[in-house]
Amino acid sequence: MIRQEIILIAALLLISCGTTGEVGVSLTSPVLPVLTGKEFNPVQKIALIRQQPGDYTLEKVVLSLKGTTDIGDITKVTLFGANEKGLPDTGITVGEAVLQGTMATFTDHFPVTGDTLTLWVTVTLKEEIDLTHRIGIQCSEIVTDKGRLRLPDSDAQPLRTGVTLRQHGQDGVHTSRIPGLATSKKGTLLAIYDARYESARDLQGHMDIALNRSFDGGRTWEPMQVVLDRKEWGGMPEKYNGVSDACILVDDRTGDIYVAGLWMHGLLDAETGKWVEGLTADSTRWLHQWRAKGSQPGFGVKETSQFLITKSSDDGLTWSEPINITSVKKKEWWLFAPAPGQGITMTDGTLVFPSQGRDENGTSFSNITWSKDGGKTWKTSNPATKNTTECAVVELQDGSLMLNMRDNRNRGNEEVNGRSVFVTSDLGETWKEHPTSRKALIEPTCMASLHTHRYMEDGVKKSLLLFVNPASTSKRNNITLKVSYDGGNTWPEEKQILLDEYSGRGYSCITSVNDSTLGILYESSQADMAFQTVSLKEIQP
Repeated sequence: MIRQEIILIAALLLISCGTTGEVGVSLTSPVLPVLTGKEFNPVQKIALIRQQPGDYTLEKVVLSLKGTTDIGDITKVTLFGANEKGLPDTGITVGEAVLQGTMATFTDHFPVTGDTLTLWVTVTLKEEIDLTHRIGIQCSEIVTDKGRLRLPDSDAQPLRTGVTLRQHGQDGVHTSRIPGLATSKKGTLLAIYDARYESARDLQGHMDIALNRSFDGGRTWEPMQVVLDRKEWGGMPEKYNGVSDACILVDDRTGDIYVAGLWMHGLLDAETGKWVEGLTADSTRWLHQWRAKGSQPGFGVKETSQFLITKSSDDGLTWSEPINITSVKKKEWWLFAPAPGQGITMTDGTLVFPSQGRDENGTSFSNITWSKDGGKTWKTSNPATKNTTECAVVELQDGSLMLNMRDNRNRGNEEVNGRSVFVTSDLGETWKEHPTSRKALIEPTCMASLHTHRYMEDGVKKSLLLFVNPASTSKRNNITLKVSYDGGNTWPEEKQILLDEYSGRGYSCITSVNDSTLGILYESSQADMAFQTVSLKEIQP
């Protein structure tokens, strides 16, 4: 009798614990943004690994939504298969969940014949949500026709929400790239980027500088408008009049907004540096201004790429005809260009753009370009250092400027890897290397963003220095926000916030949405451009 009871208990355990000896379960919850405007957002990967031969049927998957701030933010939960790279494949629909309270349940029967079945849990958000909300979803039960599977412990954390500002192919634009972000004196968010109409490729090509504005802290955005477009200038088609790499600057005193961009007219021969004649809309010849002799000494449009600046005095609604400041460079420089991202207004009212170029030998450098008369005239500084390009500038508490630069020597370098950092107290006449240069902020050689957030606390003015980039030495992944409380001397690891761990193009820009909120626009693994916010409370010391 006792033996029969033991057998019965063993049988019940087999049913309740399921096929733990037949099918193993792996749960992975990558840190990714969950975005409005994106149809399917991946939140958890489930891998079912067959331990013994024999097909089976997946009968039920139950998910807990208890980590979600507001269940009403979610309109749909869908389960998909995976492609060869292990990423969600929306062509393989396993089922759509029934939402009940804080649970989501799939009961679609799905036959499994392979050794490993990879599933992705995805969510769809409603059109507009509070960007402080989080989405938390964890698998809590899986049942097959053999029984219930034993699940491993999961340490999944609720994911940050955000907005898909730009999707691939949106508005007839093949790819939106190179973000810039600023907040106007009226509190309007202004997001700029390359609208690359025909391909994702850099200049030369048919591309304009485009803008979206938000009046509600980034929850919703106006439609795209074009602010820098050279059209069919000089008898050349638009594909040979591209404008790229924009930088946005708000004059904190007047409220005027400036957008700088690099215009490339026609094409130079890679070997000789001479103007190429006879190009038409059907021509396929291409060259980049940073490659070979794609831009050369001189000032003319047939010699060197052009530094343009357009201005808005009505909060970004309309924009002026651009002025051309290429002539402020040294004639022998091969290239003079804005560095993409955001410029600043110094305490004394000086307007400063981060900029970059190629010297008399074609070697890249980073510097600053500035105006002391409200944008009427501009001057450019000496190079801070060489073998650097895209840079970001901030004013430190002592009134000096810090330039944080992409360094070509970092590419794949595991032994010595870090952003180049230099400071100047005389608007770039002279430069001094910062103690953290090439030591503190690793990169895979990519654009990064630097920003000073100023706020009031108990009647006292305070500030933080913020930095965002792909925190990796080899891939443009792990988009991470870092904070410094001592002007960039240290960047505490415990205050770092990972935004997106998967690979994307990796460019970013930071702004202060208001005293208590930061906004970050970046090239995400989940969209051409994603916008997310971070509360000041999360990063304060």
